[in-house]
Amino acid sequence: MTAAKSTRRDSATRQALIRATAQIMLEEGYAAATSRRVAAKAGVKPALVHYYFPSMDDLFLAVLREGAEANLVRQREALAADEPLHALWQLNNAHGARLLMEFMALANHRKEIRSEIVDYATRFGDLEESAVTLALRAHGVDRAQFPPVVMSMIVTSLARILVLERSLGVTRGHAEAEEFVERLLDRYEMPS
Repeated sequence: MTAAKSTRRDSATRQALIRATAQIMLEEGYAAATSRRVAAKAGVKPALVHYYFPSMDDLFLAVLREGAEANLVRQREALAADEPLHALWQLNNAHGARLLMEFMALANHRKEIRSEIVDYATRFGDLEESAVTLALRAHGVDRAQFPPVVMSMIVTSLARILVLERSLGVTRGHAEAEEFVERLLDRYEMPS
C-alpha cells in the first residue's frame, strides 16, 4: 500500500471515529461514548480507537476542536450573509448547540475540555459581539445602555436554552420567545 493510500485510509478512519463519537454524544450523551461503542458505530475494531486517540479525552478533544472550527467557519459565513443577525440566531439554534452543551457537561469532569471550550467561546463571542456592535451602531442605539456583549449573551443564551429544552421535550414559551427575537432581529438587522 502506498503512503498516500495509507494516509487517506488513516484520515478516513480518524474522521469516522470523530463522527461516530459526536453522533453518540448527541443521541445518548457523552457518558455513552465509550471506545467500544465508538468503534462499533464507526465500523472498526475497538483497538483502532486507541490507535488514533490514546485516551478518550484525546478523542473528545478532537471532536470538540473539529466541531468548534467548523462552527467558526459557519459563523463567518453567517456574518457575511445579507441578514447577519438572523443568520447568527439560526446558527445558535443549530444542532451544534446541543453538542456544545454535552461538552459543557463533560467539562465539569475534564479540565482540558473546559479550557478548550473557553477558547472557542471567546473566539465565537468576540465575533458575535462585533456584529451586534455594528448593528446597534447602525441603528443609533445607546451602547452604554444596551452593551453589545450583554445583548449578544442574551440572544445566544436564549438560543441555547431553547435547544436544550427542545431536546428534553419542553416547548413552553418557545414560539413566543422565537417570535420576540425575530421582531428584535428584524428591527436591528444591519441596514442593506
